[in-house]
Amino acid sequence: MEFAFVSGNPALDLAATVEARRDEAADLLGTPSDLERWVAACDELPDEVTADTATFEAALALREALYRLALDRVLGTPFDRDCLAIVNAAAAGPVPAMELSDTGLRLSGNLRAALSQVARRGIAVLADPGARLKECGRAGCTRIYLDRSRGARRTWCGMDECGNRVKAAAYRARRRAAPQSTVE
Repeated sequence: MEFAFVSGNPALDLAATVEARRDEAADLLGTPSDLERWVAACDELPDEVTADTATFEAALALREALYRLALDRVLGTPFDRDCLAIVNAAAAGPVPAMELSDTGLRLSGNLRAALSQVARRGIAVLADPGARLKECGRAGCTRIYLDRSRGARRTWCGMDECGNRVKAAAYRARRRAAPQSTVE
């Protein structure tokens, strides 16, 4: 299983580890080892963490709180107070250590530090009045993403998955609707 990091923010990408929330939701973080792989795959987090049951459950609670707050922001509704408490508590945790070397930046820390970093990044985007958060335009996709496109014209969370599916479906519909030419 590969994780997609197309939301423009690790907090939104964590929230997107539950796909198709309104239909048949698919949870990409079914086990602590899935969470460890997600953290390792995220460029903005430490690459080696271990998840015990308690931190795994905390990560899932943070994910759901971040999703709810992002959806509140998209819908223009007040933030859910319980979700705010979860995100703010996670953000108060330790932060990953940063180290610069000739090969670039390296982050280290435990899973609590990684979750704190995710919560802080979530707070930053949710508090930014200029951030353009949108929900994917593909039916069934519930990913919320940060639209940084010129003119805020981005429609899908990512072209590889949702954009291509929508365009292919539209093409097939046009082909079906076009009169069939006969060869004589």
